[in-house]
Amino acid sequence: MAQEQGLKPTMSLMDGTMIVAGSMIGSGIFIVSADMARSVGSGGWLILLWVITGLMTVFAAVSYGELSSMFPKAGGQYVFLKEAYNPLTGFLYGWSFFSVIQTGTIAAVGVAFSKFAGYFIPALTMSDENIILELGSWFKLYPAQLVSIALVIFLTWINTRGVKEGKTIQKVFTLIKLFSLFGLIVFGFLLAAKGSIWEANWASGFSFSSTSAVVEDGKQVGWSFFTSPVSTMVTIGIIASAMVGSVFSSVAWENVTFIASEIKNPKRNVGLSLFLGTLIVTIIYILTNLMYMAVLPVTPAIAEGPIPYPADGTITNSIAFAAEDRVGTAASTAIFGSAGTVVIAITIMISTFGCNNGLILTGARVYYTMAKDKLFLQKAAILNKNNVPGWALWAQCIWASILCLSGKYGLLLDYVVFITLLFYILTIVGIFRLRQSRPDAERPYKAFGYPFIPIIYILLAGTMAVGLLYAKPETSLAGLAIVAIGVPVYFLSRKKSQEG
Repeated sequence: MAQEQGLKPTMSLMDGTMIVAGSMIGSGIFIVSADMARSVGSGGWLILLWVITGLMTVFAAVSYGELSSMFPKAGGQYVFLKEAYNPLTGFLYGWSFFSVIQTGTIAAVGVAFSKFAGYFIPALTMSDENIILELGSWFKLYPAQLVSIALVIFLTWINTRGVKEGKTIQKVFTLIKLFSLFGLIVFGFLLAAKGSIWEANWASGFSFSSTSAVVEDGKQVGWSFFTSPVSTMVTIGIIASAMVGSVFSSVAWENVTFIASEIKNPKRNVGLSLFLGTLIVTIIYILTNLMYMAVLPVTPAIAEGPIPYPADGTITNSIAFAAEDRVGTAASTAIFGSAGTVVIAITIMISTFGCNNGLILTGARVYYTMAKDKLFLQKAAILNKNNVPGWALWAQCIWASILCLSGKYGLLLDYVVFITLLFYILTIVGIFRLRQSRPDAERPYKAFGYPFIPIIYILLAGTMAVGLLYAKPETSLAGLAIVAIGVPVYFLSRKKSQEG
């Protein structure tokens, strides 16, 4: 298949694998286990949810390999959906991708970067004394948000200078954070692991419990506790809500498909980089959470009956109640003492920097391909003098910067995960559709374990999507609304291109 004009195949299998791993690993692995532990209440469930997430991720990635070998073009998932269904479905993905999936992820990672930079620059902590501008009760501007925006602008500028600059940053920062995480895991098990903590965490086995914040007069005053959810739907909802964090930490692996035409031998290397990258990250994530359980109690106390969560809402040194959910910081402090705070802050800043670079580099290729199909602003189809879609990069930068102003990591996460899951499911279903509609099409690589592995993924992701719709209807329905708004936009853009 002919390469896209202007986009040069300069990336190797190593570059592709680093984009997969680097785009996946941001700040989530250092934060989200706290909320997950509060939701399920036991070490067994915490690890099980990370294993399920890892299996879902690898299953989806190896299934995408078939699509990437069929359509090794810039645009990746947008192209897959367009070819498997119709241009409208592809557009709705691209619309959602620009509206919230990619830009919301960029913003969330940028917010996390500035949050941990607050360890070194106190003015960046999002406390009332650091407010720059306040408009009533609905908007507050902090220096941290401006730092998030500055990071997005800087990395966008770097990537407008050419693929070489972007891929170099990606490779260097991804290798650094992989070795940093591996080192943290090794030190955690060898130097700080306490048998009593490890044994106590596993003593609760797979008992299921959950907590929710008790709020009075707008302030958190403690925690409520319950076991044995009253219905299957409640259980599914709790599990799905708990997995928002692990799934968000494991998305963006598909970003390598967006730059397929810039990878050497894409029919082979895109699918292989998907498998290698997701497998590496899945193993690292599970080992990191096992390390957390070796150095920190899952909950403040391990006892029969209701766990005595602090009635006054005080934060304790545990996975579930790490200060500001910074589990990575609590674990690093347990390992390295007071220096642990600095170690983990630097690690997370490196991690989020590299993660955002990968997201920014790859995302603009989707808008570029959509513009070539006359489904996005036409300037996005223009390559700059460095043979990259410069205008598309800056458009992405502007909208992601606006989303950074929310400053809400968790809210951005909730919006992103539900919509992302829906399109993952649609794309995997697309494999079955294409097997029926184009049985004779060239498939240099076929989905591993077809049809069983794709079906298992669809069932797991579908169950989680239903659980999220039940447990977090506001953000889930808002996500559906974003997709729905794309329908009239699509027909208006088609009408305008036909008139033009």
